[in-house]
Amino acid sequence: MRSMRSLTVLGATGSIGASTLDLIRRNRDQWRVVALTAHANAGDLAKLALEFGAELAVVADEAHLPALREALAGSGVEAAGGPAALVEAAARGAEVTVAAIVGCAGLAPTMAAIEQGGVIALANKEALVSAGEVMMAAVARHGATLLPVDSEHNAIFQCLAGNRAEHVRWITLTASGGPFRDWSLERLQAATPAEAVRHPNWDMGAKISVDSATMFNKGLELIEAYHLFPVGLDRLRIIVHPQSVVHSMVEYRDGSTLAQLGPSDMRVPIASALAWPERMDTPCAPLDLAEIGELTFRKPDEARFPATRLAREAAQAGGGIPAVLNAANEISVAAFLHGQISFTRIAAYVEDVLGSYAPPPPASLSDVLEVDGEARARARTLVTST
Repeated sequence: MRSMRSLTVLGATGSIGASTLDLIRRNRDQWRVVALTAHANAGDLAKLALEFGAELAVVADEAHLPALREALAGSGVEAAGGPAALVEAAARGAEVTVAAIVGCAGLAPTMAAIEQGGVIALANKEALVSAGEVMMAAVARHGATLLPVDSEHNAIFQCLAGNRAEHVRWITLTASGGPFRDWSLERLQAATPAEAVRHPNWDMGAKISVDSATMFNKGLELIEAYHLFPVGLDRLRIIVHPQSVVHSMVEYRDGSTLAQLGPSDMRVPIASALAWPERMDTPCAPLDLAEIGELTFRKPDEARFPATRLAREAAQAGGGIPAVLNAANEISVAAFLHGQISFTRIAAYVEDVLGSYAPPPPASLSDVLEVDGEARARARTLVTST
């Protein structure tokens, strides 16, 4: 039996954090929790810190630190707050760090975890989309192990096990197509936020649900895959698979295609990362392929959903361009969710920002954040001038 391992969860109260801790709860004798963090939910964070006996609990928004301290008073759990405390939590050197802080707020803590040289179970998209070149250089420099938690990237990781990159013909990321995959362009123009967040297969937050509806989520995953699996951009492709049973595929030069199948439950890829290179039990129901009945696939339609084209072009350009794409998309999605712009304007505004801003390649995390800030400012200007 594997000896007890230490764990830090960055973003413990979010959906990935909750799924992670559900698995840890079922295997308590195998894990020692070093640190748990949250953005502002001091109450839930304190409950989790007490349940799992964490050494440290950190709330990113310092305004909620007094509430956290009060909830943890006399428990022996250290309480801290603010961005610097997030970085300190990540730097405590846990053997496994689950990086699940949403947005660019997760960049510095993720980098701090990488610099410790441990295992990082990566669920923060911005780490590789906005700062892929900087982050991957740090992984190599510090000897860290980066394990993808996104279901698609984790599937590819599993399909590549024991094989060499030069033998890969294609890596195919599957996409559900989101709630609007069968909608006409005219109907898409009138899509509402309420319709966009109703994902047909996955239970996700509002932002990522809209990204699925626009296909930007798959475009961002294409950029991540480009950094994680160095086979070249021309060997990465996307296919729409409405059932979300096949999470991704790898085709080899001999014609063999390996696919990873599983339920639409994030505990499956999280368990793969937590247990690697072994396996662990999950409470997920096994697949019943006879009940599912059929699996279908289709090519993506970039006329209706140009996000994947924009992402591929950004990956090809490299440097700071993917950070511009990510930042402009975040601002545009927020504007759509607040009723400021139409659904089809999300991709249009991202393309406008990409056309107006070509920063030099970032050499550090601070450079990435500078590019991110400028791109956000330009996107906000577009939104407010509508």
